[in-house]
Amino acid sequence: MEYVKINDIAKRWGLSVRAVQLLCHKGRVEGATRFGRAWMIPKNAPKPIDGRTKAGREKHDEDLPLPRKTPFLYMSDLYSAPGTADSVTESLAYNHEAQVLFGAALAYSRGEIDKVYDSANYLLGKHSGFYAVISAGMLLALCAIWKGDLAMWRRAKIHISEAPAKNDMDRDIISLSITAVDSMLYDVQNFPEWFKTGCFEPLHKDALPAAKVYYAKYLYATGYAVATREYKLDGVQGLSLMAMIPCTIEPMISWAKADETIVSEIYLRMTCAVVYHNCGKTEDAVRHIDRAIELALPDRLYGLLSEYGRTLGSLLEDRLSAVDREAWLEVKKLYKIYNEGWSKLSGAVRGKTIITTLTPKQREVAKLAAFGLTNKEIADKLDMSASGVKQALQAVSDKMGVGRDAFAAFL
Repeated sequence: MEYVKINDIAKRWGLSVRAVQLLCHKGRVEGATRFGRAWMIPKNAPKPIDGRTKAGREKHDEDLPLPRKTPFLYMSDLYSAPGTADSVTESLAYNHEAQVLFGAALAYSRGEIDKVYDSANYLLGKHSGFYAVISAGMLLALCAIWKGDLAMWRRAKIHISEAPAKNDMDRDIISLSITAVDSMLYDVQNFPEWFKTGCFEPLHKDALPAAKVYYAKYLYATGYAVATREYKLDGVQGLSLMAMIPCTIEPMISWAKADETIVSEIYLRMTCAVVYHNCGKTEDAVRHIDRAIELALPDRLYGLLSEYGRTLGSLLEDRLSAVDREAWLEVKKLYKIYNEGWSKLSGAVRGKTIITTLTPKQREVAKLAAFGLTNKEIADKLDMSASGVKQALQAVSDKMGVGRDAFAAFL
């Protein structure tokens, strides 16, 4: 059999070299063989069917499955190296549904919310498969956060609950997905009991990268609720629970790195950084922030980073602006949109008015006060004067209209 180089095939098929490499890696190119680090392809190998063509749509109508059984394709090993996101999207042309899903998730990571909204509604109106409906519903919920739209939020949860489940595993995915949507607003009360213990056995292995991300968020939200006394656990108070969370997240970060799941690793690192930051371990927080930035910048995942503006504040600004000032300005712009939308939706769901006018320093002071720290402890942790802390607390109280014991409900 006569073989040709991947460059020749890429030119003939009208694809990038990277896209053809990914197709080979997924076994989509007939007869492709790897020699060392290079791919050799049979000269007459047929081009994989493009899901956007008539033939591709007909193939799709035959119930062409997604390449991974997970609510979020972009958290899987399909996206395994920084700087390849667009090539991954291109390589999924053989599966139209998968390409739309991955492209929508990528658009979300970049803060392109209108594109996400259009794609989610397109999939939900096309009678898509189970995982596509789950993913589209969750993407719609994320859009609702950015837009502060309660009706959209509720509609997203209805779509998820009505996904065409065929077995108990599917129903477990639905249960977890609905609660994962709630966790975006720090509501962790309704997670399945099996998930709360860190048991992922009811899930397909392809869903594990996403499950780890939401488990880390569940742990953080629980630790936050305990620290602010909104949730009580026997024998646990203050930051004691939160201080133990890295013992769980750090191994998951190592696994995400070994599995080459880029987005999962970014989310886990940023969540772990928030935990360390709250516990006063700035050096550890910076370690994870810097690595997350390194992974996110090649594909311009500014929307993903902007999610953490509320919880990392000036620390994220300092680390990102030092590396790429233009990137920070874009993240800062997106964070303003995200913060206003999140606050509006969270307030509507919780029946509270979430304050968006606090400065980063005022938010940090208010958060530590909500954790129960004294003025002196806050001053020591933030390297502020006692009078500076007192002034900041007074400014926060004036804006919220409540005393420090009620700060947590408005943050």
